[in-house]
Amino acid sequence: MSKQIAVVTGANRGLGFATARALAEDDYHVILTARSSEKAETAAQKLADDGVEVQPRVLDVSSDDSVDAFFAWLSEEHGRIDVLVNNAGSTFSGHASTLDVPARTVLEAVDTNTLGAFRMLQHTLPMMNAQGYGRVVDVSTGMAGLTEMNGGSPAYRISKTALNAVTRIFHAEAEQNVKINSVCPGWVRTDMGGPRATRSVEEGIAGIVWAATLDDDGPSGGFFRDGDPIPW
Repeated sequence: MSKQIAVVTGANRGLGFATARALAEDDYHVILTARSSEKAETAAQKLADDGVEVQPRVLDVSSDDSVDAFFAWLSEEHGRIDVLVNNAGSTFSGHASTLDVPARTVLEAVDTNTLGAFRMLQHTLPMMNAQGYGRVVDVSTGMAGLTEMNGGSPAYRISKTALNAVTRIFHAEAEQNVKINSVCPGWVRTDMGGPRATRSVEEGIAGIVWAATLDDDGPSGGFFRDGDPIPW
């Protein structure tokens, strides 16, 4: 296959769906993943109705078995991965204060928002290192930056701060021309961000697509918003 292979997790709606569309329109072969085949296939059909072709696939990043099965299929079907967008996640809202959030909720957030990307990268990075090319985007948030750290949404903040650590750790083991970055899309009007959010979906994905399509002289191991570095 001549097209580059791009995998987008949690791509049945919101930022993931829009990112999958943008990459497919940019001539990538996009594998659109979601936790259920129904969600993945419904999202893929919506894009097909607009003349945009993607390949739907089931993937639950919080499950070792699901991630293992996905990469076994990917290796057999395509034999490579050129772009990975670690978008799957949740806000785990409902607990405004650190004083009332159950520890199990924080653990669940870390399992999905942090270890989901960790599981994906454990499979992805060896493939990218071997082929000498790769782009990984960990979809984070400014709420995870220690310099901007505040109260509220403790499970989300902790899990995304840990995701930034995952970015740095895997970046340290990436070979030349394998670039791994964290991206803050900002507060975006999606189901997760809500109608009061300040940014459109198009504005939100611009930085994600930028990091997914970096030139060979592009940065790696950084934290970015709209293509500009922001403090960790």
